[in-house]
Amino acid sequence: MKTLNELREFFKDDVFATDAGCVIDEVAENTAVCSMPIEAKHKNARGAVMGGAIFTLADFAFAVAANAGGIPTVSVSANTMFMKAAKGTRLIARATLIHNGRTTCAASVRVTDDLGTNIAEVSLTGLHLA
Repeated sequence: MKTLNELREFFKDDVFATDAGCVIDEVAENTAVCSMPIEAKHKNARGAVMGGAIFTLADFAFAVAANAGGIPTVSVSANTMFMKAAKGTRLIARATLIHNGRTTCAASVRVTDDLGTNIAEVSLTGLHLA
């Protein structure tokens, strides 16, 4: 498994996510925790965090968890259920691989804010490229 520093170095080139403010906080076997500050650029016209910002963080956390084992993996499908608007100052995504097979993987990602509010649940499927 790659170390936290190795993953941070690799994912620094994930420019869309890093420009959005996504960072890798923790990594362990089959799991990753990533976060992102809630800034004005993440909000829609109503002042709520846009679904795309929430999904970007969830997809990033999935990518970290799925690639931590060293096998290049990409997302192939996702289903997002938005539950509540974020009220805090930071979003936190906890990705857990619930299946990690020879050619595919599946993950569950829970996105909360720093107040502990459940913001979204995202189910993702990935394809191992090697």
